[in-house]
Amino acid sequence: MKFLNTLAIVAIAAFLMIGCKAKESTYTAAYKMAQQKELADESVNTPTKPNEATVVSETPTPSTTKVESSSVKVSVEKVTPVDAGDAGKLKKFNVIVGTFSITTNANGLKNSLKNDGYNAFTVQNAKGWYRVVAASFDTREAASSFREAIKQRYAGKFDDAWLLINE
Repeated sequence: MKFLNTLAIVAIAAFLMIGCKAKESTYTAAYKMAQQKELADESVNTPTKPNEATVVSETPTPSTTKVESSSVKVSVEKVTPVDAGDAGKLKKFNVIVGTFSITTNANGLKNSLKNDGYNAFTVQNAKGWYRVVAASFDTREAASSFREAIKQRYAGKFDDAWLLINE
């Protein structure tokens, strides 16, 4: 009889532990929903044809127009340097190598680039995202050229580097 009572208590305890434990599938589903929402936000105003070349006007109407030319992502938005000392570095055409929601993560990438000899800095947009700028230029051509050079130097690491046009 004592054995049956002990067995019943163990079975009930095991059932309660399993029932209270958060399911991994719940977290996975929430993560996938967040990814889909982020992708949907990023795909606003992008062309539907992948090989369609898009020209970004110098005076865009929306503040965060994102377009995709044949292979280069371009975003037009207003950003401000996180560190006041970096205000002089920010120009119109910027090569972005990372976007983060946490400033610590952005600073880690920025410091890594600085250790490699780049004049990298961090900016923040109106939505609160921290962007790591590897370099900033007055002309789009110079920024595009630098983007290709950094992609080659860090093969596989910055393949998704893109251009940000500061308003």
